[in-house]
Amino acid sequence: MTRELRDFVGRYGLSREIEDRHAKQKLTFLGKAEITATIDGARYAETGRMTFPNGPSFQSERRYLWAADGARIRVCFEDGRAFHDFDPEQGGAATEHLCGDDMYRGGYDFSDWPRWTLTWSVSGPRKDYTSCSMFTPLA
Repeated sequence: MTRELRDFVGRYGLSREIEDRHAKQKLTFLGKAEITATIDGARYAETGRMTFPNGPSFQSERRYLWAADGARIRVCFEDGRAFHDFDPEQGGAATEHLCGDDMYRGGYDFSDWPRWTLTWSVSGPRKDYTSCSMFTPLA
């Protein structure tokens, strides 16, 4: 099977665990993600609730732009700034992203396709956490 951008289009249940080593706490996110086709690629949008270990929670959302870039998929922030790219066929490491002095190192796992995961390790003077997101297709 050759996986490409259009294979990601759809709705997903999304669960995320964040181990924040700086704050010494684990947070959870439960919500949905939707990837919709556009003329020049796809639009990624997620919404849900982020919950802290002692109970408080808040509404959270993110948006990205996805585009085919040769055999890879390029992910940009909603304003068009580059974030990273990844191999939709093999998964594995995404390109690194430096945000200020904090380094984002990510990786995709498609071994349970069409379920897939995205893990980020973030380290630097302001951030020190690991985030693991699990995407499960919705009917």
